[in-house]
Parts: sequence; structure tokens; C-alpha cells
Amino acid sequence: MSQIFKVGIVGSGFGTKAHLPALTAHKRFEVIALASPHSAKAIAAERKVSHAFASCKEMLDAIGDELDCVVIAAPPFLHHEDILTTLERKLHVLCEKPFALNLAQAEEMVRAAERAGTACGISHEFRWIPQRIAIKQLIQNGHLAPMREIEITQLSGNLRTSGTRQRGWWFEKERGGGLAGALLSHLIDSANNLAGRPPVRSTGFIRTANPQRHDENGAFTSTVDDGAFAMLDYGDGLIALLTVDGTCAVNQFTLSAHAENRTAVASGATPDALKLFSVDDEETNELNCKPSPYTKFATVGPLIPWLMELYDEWVKQIETGTSALPTFQEALVTQRVLESVGYST
Repeated sequence: MSQIFKVGIVGSGFGTKAHLPALTAHKRFEVIALASPHSAKAIAAERKVSHAFASCKEMLDAIGDELDCVVIAAPPFLHHEDILTTLERKLHVLCEKPFALNLAQAEEMVRAAERAGTACGISHEFRWIPQRIAIKQLIQNGHLAPMREIEITQLSGNLRTSGTRQRGWWFEKERGGGLAGALLSHLIDSANNLAGRPPVRSTGFIRTANPQRHDENGAFTSTVDDGAFAMLDYGDGLIALLTVDGTCAVNQFTLSAHAENRTAVASGATPDALKLFSVDDEETNELNCKPSPYTKFATVGPLIPWLMELYDEWVKQIETGTSALPTFQEALVTQRVLESVGYST
């Protein structure tokens, strides 16, 4: 009989909106605790989770011996402390992006994971979008060759001047807010994953077009980026151009893999609603992609199937030490790129 891994989730935002339903649906995990300073008790009672705590440390001190795994989905400024505390107990860890506030924190967490010897990964669930899997396969099987450019652009309008969004840590640079950490980190991971290697160098910048913002309590000042732009050089003639911009009139996601013989383009209004095309000198073809085995759970939330596939890899890493789980070492590579464009405290 397969072991059921008991999980504690730290963070009441994405942690309970996405990880909690996805882990609840997965047959190999049981969520037994939530940790959040304000809402853990109410959410635990509503979702029938056994334990609720105000912090990761409080959870580990109380029931650490009962836990196998911890999902760190708290804001970025808490990742460093929570991960180090969790790894001291040699528990398996899945951390949300951005991994850290700066390169020094990322390096320390990688060393802690190596000492602990547990299964540690980063929640880059977008790797399991079917169109991205298909593009990676087209690169690996030589259908796209030789590769020359990876282009990923994500546009949205939620940070335009007219937009209203609640003030808080997300608009504070020193606490890890902004689009570079929230979304450019995903794009960097996607590019590195498609390239199959880390970049040899990177450059770019972050931009704040709309520092003056407002919510129901009035005006406030944002110190974070609402646009982030990176160029990565992988050597051997392959580069990546990455753009994330929250101040646009349209919602649009495009991932293109350009080779000398053809281009593959996945495009749609959002990263979870893509169509994939193969384009060469003679014709354009739409490619059908194999859906996620967990597609039925998309009714719970669009990210749930890909998170469940991510958890499959976490189980493999725990049980065999080999998997496709995005690693802390890969997160360190992403952190270096983020630092090169200005995301660092």
C-alpha cells in the first residue's frame, strides 16, 4: 500500500486557494495543518483541516513529528526563515516562487537542502501545461533545430493606472513584491527548461510605470516593478527574450521557440488557454496536445491539474530520489537572472 504523505501548508493565499484543493484531490497526500497569522483557524475549520497555527515555526514545534512535507506558500519575505526551520527537521519542502529575496538567501537555502537530504522543489507548475510539454518534446526530438531563440511574453492590464488592487506586501520591494518575482521567475524557469541548460549570462531591467496607486483606503505608493524584461544567453547561438508587463490593454501570453528550420508558437489570452502552432517556410499547422491526466480537476481551478502533476514528481523525488521536480539548484539559477535585472533586496 502506498504511503500517504502528511502535509502542512504555510500561507493562506495561494496556499489555500490552489495548493490545498490540489493536495486534497491527490491520492498520495493528506493536508493536516495550515499556518497563517490571520486566517488559518477559520480556513482550517471551513476546509476540515485538523490543525491551524499562526506560523510555520509554531506548526513545526507543535506537530513537526507528524508531518512528512511542508508547502511554503507564504509571501517571499518569509521563505528563507520558514525553509531553514523546516529543513532543520529534515522534512520534504515545496516552495512557491520567487525562491528568495536575494542571491545570498537562495544560496543558503540550497546548502540547507543539501545538508537535509530531503526532497526539495519549487512550485513551477507551468512546466506541465500541455503546450509547453509539446514544445519541449519538439526541441528534444530535433523537430526544431538548431534552436536560436526562445521568446516568452506575458501581458495583462491589472496594474494599469486605473486598476485598483489592495495595498500590502505585494507593492513593497523590500518584502519581495512586484512582477519580476511573481511572474518573470516563471518565465525564466520556462526558458531554462526549454533550453535544457542554465544561461551563461543575462541582463535586463525592471520598470515602474505607475508608482502612485489607490485602493478603497485612498492613495499609496508602490515601490515594485509593474514590468520586467530579461535577455538570456545560453551559448551555442541560443538566446531568450522574456517580457512580463502588467500595464497593457490586453491579456496575452505567447511562447515561441524559434529554430532555423521552423517555429513553434503557443499563444492565448492566459497561460492556461493556449493553442499551439508549428510554422515553417511552406505551411502552418495547429498541433493537438495530450491533456493532463488530471484535467477533470480543472473545474476546481485552472492550475489544479498542473499542480497535481508537479506533486507526482514530488512523490517520485521522495521515493526514488529521481524526478522532474524543479529543484532548489534550478531556483538558484533563476535567482541569479532575477538579480541581473534588478530584483533583489
